[in-house]
Amino acid sequence: MTITCINDLQRLAKRRVPKMFYDYADSGSWTESTYRANEADFAAIGLRQRVMVDMDNRTLRTKMLGEEVAMPVAIAPTGLTGMQHADGEMLAARAASDFGIPFTLSTMSICSIEDVASVSSRPFWFQLYVMRDKDYIGRLIDRAKAAECSALVLTADLQIIGQRHKDLINGLSVPPRPTVATVLDLATKWRWCAGMLKTKRHTFGNIAGHVKDAGNLSSLSKWTASQFDPSLSWDDIKWIKDRWGGKLIIKGIMEPEDAELAVQAGADAVIVSNHGGRQLDGAASSISALPDILAAVGDRTEVHMDGGIRSGQDVLKAVAMGAQGVYLGRAFLYGLGAMGEKGVTKSLEIIHKELDTTLALCGLRDIHDVDTRILRPGTYPLASSQSGAEAARESRRRVPHDPLGTTS
Repeated sequence: MTITCINDLQRLAKRRVPKMFYDYADSGSWTESTYRANEADFAAIGLRQRVMVDMDNRTLRTKMLGEEVAMPVAIAPTGLTGMQHADGEMLAARAASDFGIPFTLSTMSICSIEDVASVSSRPFWFQLYVMRDKDYIGRLIDRAKAAECSALVLTADLQIIGQRHKDLINGLSVPPRPTVATVLDLATKWRWCAGMLKTKRHTFGNIAGHVKDAGNLSSLSKWTASQFDPSLSWDDIKWIKDRWGGKLIIKGIMEPEDAELAVQAGADAVIVSNHGGRQLDGAASSISALPDILAAVGDRTEVHMDGGIRSGQDVLKAVAMGAQGVYLGRAFLYGLGAMGEKGVTKSLEIIHKELDTTLALCGLRDIHDVDTRILRPGTYPLASSQSGAEAARESRRRVPHDPLGTTS
């Protein structure tokens, strides 16, 4: 099969990954309207083609949180990555490290912090879910420090879990329960089964052996129901930041008020994110929420985003609107499920190639020169405080450094 885009990897992953784990990655909550909006709102943004400009010697290199990256992209924290493919977190981390972008490990990973640290160099970031057991959380933070993670990503939007109908229908569990439906499905996924037989990593690596009576967890829902802390508040950030002592990213910001509170709490970056449409169905798409967050705090902290990134063009659109970095979730998971580590590398190559080609066709050579001038006016969302007249003037303005040699 010739792989030309992320959708090709998605189709292959669907054939090779057990249904309950493919659906876990490829689903949203309730009606999945926010999940669909994440992609649709990116697709609605138009680009401006430029010609007869110097497109030679292009570069996508930049920095995220002060660390050099090959492109303004990081791997998002995704739970159960090691159920898309055996040792999935380790394979994805190694691919990201070789490519020169950050890998972010989820608290709810199959491979442990220590597993991933053994195969990945920096940037290696760790994503933290805050549980009721604060002693465990403190030790988890300490483990991330010992693994030399250079940033802690605190997820703020999963105090309670959204209702994900596909997970309920499939009876999602880790490891999978041997029901008739599961056994019949696994019988058609021989590559996946062969990989799982070769690894010892079949449950939550950051939890098993580190929490009393947590070594034999049979389902994600059981753990989340008992341990995710619904009382988590901004007052908790201080002890987390003090215990961590390093750079802190707060993920799950969708409103300017929360962005302000995140900056006040000491966030070095915020991620505009609706959890991939997996939490509050009916929430805005991430790309449509980005302008208001940038208007509120963009001059005081880095603003990143995730949700709906399926191509290099999507990356460029987000950067043009002001994001200093974006995160790949499903895009890399499809590659992992399709072809393991090679699939993750392939997904990154696709994103990089599409980003580079689109940058050139928009008439630019350096990712740092990208702004809204490359977007077709009227197709991209604006900050709610920006009137139509102001928006028109903004899109036509001449900036001091204009590599295009013209105004929009």
